[in-house]
Amino acid sequence: MTSQIAAKANFEHIRYAQLWEDADVLTGALGDQKGSTLVSICSAGDNALAMLTLDPARVVVVDLSMAQIQCLKLRIGAFRNLDHQGFIELMGSRPSGRRAELLDQAIDGCAPETVAFWQNLKADVVSYGAGGIGKFERYFRLFSKRLMPLVHSRKTIDAIFQPREPAARKDFLDNRWNNWRWKLMMSLFFSRFAMGRLGRDRAFFDHVEGSVAAHVQRRIRHAAVDCDPSVNPYLYWIMNARHGEHLPMSWREAHFETIRDRLDRLDIRHGSLEAFVGTGEKADGFNLSDIFEYMSADGYGDVYESILEASNPGARLVYWNMMAPRRVPARLAGRVNRLSAVEAAGKAADKAFFYSDFVAEEVRVEEL
Repeated sequence: MTSQIAAKANFEHIRYAQLWEDADVLTGALGDQKGSTLVSICSAGDNALAMLTLDPARVVVVDLSMAQIQCLKLRIGAFRNLDHQGFIELMGSRPSGRRAELLDQAIDGCAPETVAFWQNLKADVVSYGAGGIGKFERYFRLFSKRLMPLVHSRKTIDAIFQPREPAARKDFLDNRWNNWRWKLMMSLFFSRFAMGRLGRDRAFFDHVEGSVAAHVQRRIRHAAVDCDPSVNPYLYWIMNARHGEHLPMSWREAHFETIRDRLDRLDIRHGSLEAFVGTGEKADGFNLSDIFEYMSADGYGDVYESILEASNPGARLVYWNMMAPRRVPARLAGRVNRLSAVEAAGKAADKAFFYSDFVAEEVRVEEL
């Protein structure tokens, strides 16, 4: 089966240098996976690494982009060759004056193509961290460094991350944050045109419905009021181009040794998800990122059906939607159960707030 997005988007450069989907929510939705086979879209590799904490026998990691796979290979080298402090300095979570040295250590022993790839990017890694050099991260850096100072003072920006009760968070957003400069900037910088040109690939908006800026504004309210922004590493990076006290799941010290000990369980494949499902292998859980959003409303059903054919009984399918609504196609609805309680818990806790919907479905045992 041919990938629908492969012919439409550019996969030659790093689009995402870190994951912008919450691995805490992902791993919670996948449930008990000890000894299982899991499949993950690679992106930058962070969530595939987080899936190792579930103690699977294997995590098959697929991506059309070799650049994105190189992000995972750098992380593998960093886990093997650095301590935790060195890892988060290299990635950009913390300021560092030794990233060139850390990069050399991380890629020591890697394949020649990985070494060459990252040596060519050394200057950017030194400046921004390996987690800050993708197209999406450059987009947010422009936002935080160039535009936000025109909208709010540093004091107001820092105040986002002060712990507050929900009512106080709402008051802060409505009465201190949402001024006319913020609303104007939102309408321009988070427009479909600007985000497609500077952030995501324009092809990823082909099937999106409605105003991108309005969607982002709604999701910011969720992140700033419904959730606690003081513990949100994704929001902190957007506003500061680094992390504060709180880190994404696979970057936390608590998981560092566990992930390091299980790196040999990763099975990395350059290619599409459709290529994996064509091998005849079976899996017990899938991290599908938001791949269905890039496919037509008519066409994604064929991909979904192929995933079902590659699923063991009880397998879980976990994925996100930003603005293109995608769930199990009606003609296949009898083959899966919607995990409504899992979805509700995930949406309430999701710190990567861009997405309008979080989906968790389980393949029915009796249907296979």
